[in-house]
Amino acid sequence: MRYGRLVLLSLGLVLLVLKPDIIQAQRGAYVAPRDIAALSKQADVIVRGHVVNARVERHPQFQSLMTVVVTLKSEKVLKGKPGAVYTFRQYIWDVRDRYDAAGYRKGQELLLLMLRVNENGLTSPAGMQQGRFRIERQKDGSAHALNGTGNVRLFRGVAEQATQSKVKLSTKAAKTLSMHKQGAVELGELEEIISGFAGGQ
Repeated sequence: MRYGRLVLLSLGLVLLVLKPDIIQAQRGAYVAPRDIAALSKQADVIVRGHVVNARVERHPQFQSLMTVVVTLKSEKVLKGKPGAVYTFRQYIWDVRDRYDAAGYRKGQELLLLMLRVNENGLTSPAGMQQGRFRIERQKDGSAHALNGTGNVRLFRGVAEQATQSKVKLSTKAAKTLSMHKQGAVELGELEEIISGFAGGQ
């Protein structure tokens, strides 16, 4: 009985502390699919860079909440003003994420579409894993991006939105919007599309 009350108390604290769009469970929660236009508009900061450090620690104000603190060396900014070194604190919902820092690793190159930090200093990628892209670079110099859902439905209906919003895109990027269904996408094209919907910078 005492354990049950503790669980309920902890859950209640989570709901009070976190806004609905900040709550995330990298492995457990269901999030409705969002396209790249919606993710780009929702994000407060969009930045690409390498992870310098990622550590799991308790929230400084709410000790029952586990978080991961990630520091990223900014190399390209598409929206917002993250600074040369961008650090954010993300809530950990799924206990498994405590053991691998929610998948953030030193040296990893990421493109992040981050929500606005809430009043408790917490944020997360827009659409959870949908707004977090792992960058893979090939020997020929090419680079591709893949989010946590395999880029599934990432561009669904976005070509029509681009036309309606008068977002100007290169022929190559426009073709990607029309043809791509899932899987990695060329980094330059993705950043061009994101910039178009995010307002550019």
